[in-house]
Amino acid sequence: MGNETSWREERRQAAAEHAAALERKKAGETARARELLRDFIATLKERGVEPEPLRAQVIGSNASYRTELVGWYLRRNRSLAVDVDGNFYILGVPASLKARVAGARVEASDPPLVVGQGARDGESMPLAELLQLRLDS
Repeated sequence: MGNETSWREERRQAAAEHAAALERKKAGETARARELLRDFIATLKERGVEPEPLRAQVIGSNASYRTELVGWYLRRNRSLAVDVDGNFYILGVPASLKARVAGARVEASDPPLVVGQGARDGESMPLAELLQLRLDS
């Protein structure tokens, strides 16, 4: 029985170490993505591109709701944005009468190094490439 307990403890320890390593990797990627967004904003400001009020897109619809956010859209379909403070937003929201009247509340997300990872082919793209496309447009 002692061996079984030892084996379980080793497995638990290995799982914990693996989870910690994944968390460190994600934190590093998030920090790099935030750096890319800061550089993107600095370039926009140098070019005189003013931030604009951001709207949240209603998922599966052409409708959108106002938000309290001000920043720049990262995709033409206005599904992703960065605010003036460098926070990253996914702007898809469900339809809501309250949001139609009062505006939508959108929480910031950790920015990914690859946008749309796990999406259909052709929809994922490195964040650096997406930002460069936006700067070139």
